[in-house]
Parts: sequence; structure tokens; C-alpha cells
Amino acid sequence: MWFFAIPKIDEIEVTVLHVSIKISNFALRFNIKYSMRNQKMYEADDKMISLIRDNYDLLQMLGSFGISLGFGDKTVQETCEDNGVDTYTFLAVVNFTINGSGEYENDEQLSIQTLMHYLEASHAYYLDFQLPFIKRELSECLQPDDSLGQLIMRFYDEYSHEIRRHMQYEEKTLFPYVRSLLDGKATAEYSIETFSKHHGAADKKLRELKLLIIKYLPSDGLHNNMLTATLHDIYDNEEWLRQHSMIEDHIFVPVIRRLEKLAKQSDVTKNISEMVFKGAGQNPDALSDREKDVIVSLVQGMANKEIADHLCISINTVITHRRNIARKLQIHSPAGLTIYAIINGLVDISSVKL
Repeated sequence: MWFFAIPKIDEIEVTVLHVSIKISNFALRFNIKYSMRNQKMYEADDKMISLIRDNYDLLQMLGSFGISLGFGDKTVQETCEDNGVDTYTFLAVVNFTINGSGEYENDEQLSIQTLMHYLEASHAYYLDFQLPFIKRELSECLQPDDSLGQLIMRFYDEYSHEIRRHMQYEEKTLFPYVRSLLDGKATAEYSIETFSKHHGAADKKLRELKLLIIKYLPSDGLHNNMLTATLHDIYDNEEWLRQHSMIEDHIFVPVIRRLEKLAKQSDVTKNISEMVFKGAGQNPDALSDREKDVIVSLVQGMANKEIADHLCISINTVITHRRNIARKLQIHSPAGLTIYAIINGLVDISSVKL
């Protein structure tokens, strides 16, 4: 008679747990290995050919930066310098595209001109080449007299129109605004936040288009293969658009936000300088004695009611004096009036609470 040893329940649990741990460890090692492979940070002395060999999908990015092929075994820095591209900015975009992370709002080394050239060239590539190319692919795959085929083409045309409208908005509104910032001629009617709040990928129609194509795959082998290849190109372009939008949101927008802050700081400094020199050149006798008294009281930190009590006048009279002071001097802030009063000898700087 044969006897079989039946494992105990706890032994089974241990075995299952052991197998589970092995699987978990394998998954962990795989994830770490995969993560490390995708977290490589390329540097200026890396070979450009190595960067492309490891990330062939960056080929189109080279063209948008204005970098031509045929760079041999040159480094990233040598290749960028040969093509007039800022190396630091190129690597920032490349490493962000590969790794999907980075902090750029306080990065002073990024070249806005290089980013602008890259984004404008990317728009030209997508609008002038990629959209028409996929449309030709679709038209060759679909039967012109098929109603569902016509619907797919109409969906693609609507999607193309939406993408074109979005990119043309950036060309006509966003990029000129950034150039005006660089030239020191920013307008208060627009800001990068206006763009950021309304910036989003036009991917809803693209998802519907892909679903239609997947469900519509024809029965004959030739058209099936052609439509499958086209679908693959659409997926590639969806990923390209996602990366393009991420670069705008996480690199371009933070850099322009910082530029706006610098422009505002520059405007404040300029306005204070103008108040100082304008006040220094003005004749204090243009003000009445009572208006000078009001200025001194304001500089000492008094509110309207305190000034009225101090000078034995009504609050309305104080308000009228302040209005006339602002009109005559074109100075509207307490800080500006303080500077004016000090320069023109109405108060001593030692008596002012700074």
C-alpha cells in the first residue's frame, strides 16, 4: 500500500507565499531595471549618436532644433555648437522628454530664443508635414464611396482643424507676446497664465478617430495592413503631441512666468526712478503750504482722519488736497510721496520710519 504525504495547510500557505515573494522580487527587479534605463540623464560630452541610438524617437526633435544629420561621432555640445543651438536648453528638453521630470521655473540658463525656435519649428513640422501625410495615408486606405470611410475622413479633418487652430493661436498671440517681453515691451492685457489656463491637448476627436478605425478594419488583407500601419502612425503622433504639450507646460510656461516676474520688477524699479528724478526736478512751491503739510502728515503714517484732526480741517478737504497732490506730482503711492518729501527737504530722512 502506498501512502502519500498530504502537505499541511500552513505548508501550502508558506509555499504560495514563497512563490509570491519570488514573483514580487522579479517584478521589483524588472521595474528598477526598466526605471534606471529610462532615467539616464544625457550630458554635453555624450555622443550625439548614442543619444539617438538609445532614443530613436528623438530624431524629429533634432530637426525642430535645427540640427542636421551627419554629425558623425561628435558630442552633444559639439553638434549643438555647429548648428547654433544652445546646448543646455537642448539637453533640458531631451532629458525631460525621456524622463518626464524636471524643475525649470527658476532655471536662468534656459535660452528662451532656442525654446521659441524649437516650438515654432515643431508646429511647422506637424501642420505642414505630419497632418497632410496621415490624411494621404487614410485616403489610400478607405474606399471613397463608403459612408463610414467618409465619416472617418470627416473626423480627421475636424481634428486637423482643431490642432491647426490651437497652434496658430500660439503663433499669432503667444509667441509675439513673449517677443515683446524679451524686448521690454510687455502688455498688461495678456499673460502666460491666460495661455496656461486654456492650454490642453485636442485629443478627444483623436480618440474617437482611433476607435472608428479599429472597429472599421476591412476584411481584405491589403487594406487591413494599410489601415493598421496608418493607425500606428496616428498613435505615434498622439504621443508626439502629448510630449509637445508637456514641454510647453513644464518648461516653456515656467520660463515665461519667470520672465514676466523679472519684467514687473524692472517696471517697478523704473517707475520709482522716474518718481525720484521727476520729483527732484519739480519746484516744491508748485504745492500750497497746506498740501505740503498733508504730504508730511502722510509720510509720518497718518490716516485721513488723523490728518484732518492734526491740521484742523475736514476729511473731505484732506481728500481734495491728496487728489491735487497726485495730479500735480503724478505720484500716487505713500512710498513715492516719501521719496519726494525727502528729496525736496519737506522731511528729514531720520524722521521717516523705513
